[in-house]
Amino acid sequence: MDNFWANAAWSLAPTVLVGLIFWLVMRSIIHADRTERRVYSEIEAEERARLGLDKPTS
Repeated sequence: MDNFWANAAWSLAPTVLVGLIFWLVMRSIIHADRTERRVYSEIEAEERARLGLDKPTS
């Protein structure tokens, strides 16, 4: 029983680390997608204004 908590911690550490890495990767992908969509819509709005077109219907 001396090493029970140490063994429990070492057993859980890989799972927690893989979960943390997965969360960070997914967060960065979602953040990049959100930023790219925002920038694309700003560029599209500027081009529509430059050409004198109306806003998109959808």
